[in-house]
Amino acid sequence: MVLKNMLPILDWLPNYKKDWLKGDIVAGLTVGVMLIPQGIAYALIAGLPPIYGLYTAMIPQIVYAIFGTSRQLAVGPVAMDSLIVAAGVATLAQIGTDQFVEFAILLALMMGVLQIAFGMFRLGFLVNFLSKPVISGFTSAASLIIGLSQLKNLLGVDIARNNRLQNLLTEAFQHISEIHWITFLIGALSIIAIILIKKYAKRIPAALVVVIISILVVKFFHLDEMGVAIIGEIPQGLPEFRIPHFDMQILSDLMPIAFTLSFIAFLEAISVAKAVETKHTEYKVVPNQELIALGLGNLVGSFFQTYPATGGFSRTAVNEQAEAKTPLAALISAFVVALTLLYLTPVFFYLPKTVLAAIIMVAVFGLLDFNVPKELLKYSKRDLVILNVTLITTATVGIKEGILVGVVLSLGMLIYKNTKPHIAILGRIPNTHFYRNKKRFKDVEIEDDLLIVRFDSQLHFANTTYFKDKLYEFSAYKGDKLKMLIIDGESISSLDSSAIYALFEVLKYFKYKKIKIAFTGLKGPTRDKLIVSGFMEKAGENLFFMGIQDAVDWYQTGNQKDNFGKYLNQKN
Repeated sequence: MVLKNMLPILDWLPNYKKDWLKGDIVAGLTVGVMLIPQGIAYALIAGLPPIYGLYTAMIPQIVYAIFGTSRQLAVGPVAMDSLIVAAGVATLAQIGTDQFVEFAILLALMMGVLQIAFGMFRLGFLVNFLSKPVISGFTSAASLIIGLSQLKNLLGVDIARNNRLQNLLTEAFQHISEIHWITFLIGALSIIAIILIKKYAKRIPAALVVVIISILVVKFFHLDEMGVAIIGEIPQGLPEFRIPHFDMQILSDLMPIAFTLSFIAFLEAISVAKAVETKHTEYKVVPNQELIALGLGNLVGSFFQTYPATGGFSRTAVNEQAEAKTPLAALISAFVVALTLLYLTPVFFYLPKTVLAAIIMVAVFGLLDFNVPKELLKYSKRDLVILNVTLITTATVGIKEGILVGVVLSLGMLIYKNTKPHIAILGRIPNTHFYRNKKRFKDVEIEDDLLIVRFDSQLHFANTTYFKDKLYEFSAYKGDKLKMLIIDGESISSLDSSAIYALFEVLKYFKYKKIKIAFTGLKGPTRDKLIVSGFMEKAGENLFFMGIQDAVDWYQTGNQKDNFGKYLNQKN
């Protein structure tokens, strides 16, 4: 069983069913065909020669098929990670140089080691620090940058490579008069064709159709001689085993990018894998094993000249639509890429770069997220601020900076919310024993001499001051009429030492005011802390009740009978 957990292939392969084969073959061939133009296009985004996109489309998904827990996830190069590679490595080496390629491959190795370490130490939960608004803002900004960075190839003009939105737009505007109209026409028609095919013939690989047609048109009409930029020669053959070049200084410089990529890539993959998992009952996606599988894919791949890879949304969706049942589909896709590397790379010699730009732009602009901002505008303006700040920072300053600012803002908001949790004054709904927030239920009955408060959070060092201040503030509203405070602790699931000390202070304050304090609905672990700390004994065991109405009845009838015994022994 342990071996199957480490090698999921031992789970699905021995139990393979004959009727799964058709779906796996169809899905594998379809995704394999998709990977050819995508691999070439995404390598260009990363600032790498096209061949490295094909290497990355093959090796990592073979490794993932052995170690991954998702049976539909398609692993390979993706647009966002390619952009991060370009942005990060470009600060250390000039794009297009051998040194740039070396650093990109080394980045895959570092990313793989980090992901394996995160998985082995069960640190998959760390990805939760990338909140939904941060992810949405970052994704939209990255989509804009990736898409606009392709204006150079789409328009056929010389625009300097840049990862800042304002610089890209300025450069494009300055070269607007230099547009190569044949190049632009091919690119524009390619965009329209891809969109129409995706809309009306979803099962047809739109990118491949456009690639084939454009190659034939350029070759037949000799458009390359008229200024249309083409891919040119792509080396043939499978990737050779090669140990990445190590340098401590470069490792140190690449580490921030490697950390960023490790989390972003895992987040992309696990999000897609979990979304697909909901449609299947025969397997379960295990996040920490996914980290190990993705990490091994990048680690092994780096020795075969791949750059960082992860699970892709569009290819996984195709796998699902084509009814792939097992990772055999991924192995078939890898085989298609291998055949292309061995025999078909000369076919892509006349592939126009503007067509690759079209493929990239359609893919990434589909990632622009408009739904989340609309939803946040309705119910969470604070999160909308985080989204917009992340988006603007990523688009105008940098990718690393955008993610960092977004995470810091999210953590800051989390801390702020924890220091000031919801607290409510309760009143009785007429003719019932139910007590509700007086701000939400306007007709509740509230006695002048009773104050009933519900604290909707754990009580810990970060919010004890707020807790005390609100109790003192609420009691001040009542003035001298207040005789009893009832704290509904149903939502207080835990206490730390600071909370215990705060409760002693509250007890002392209200005793001085000659106001009794009762507690209701406390859970077992919370009661245990109060008993062990001696607080319950000092407060009076007869002032701890199962429900609010019990406490109110005790006060209103003047019944001093000890009601605590049965409550003390409750295990909840």
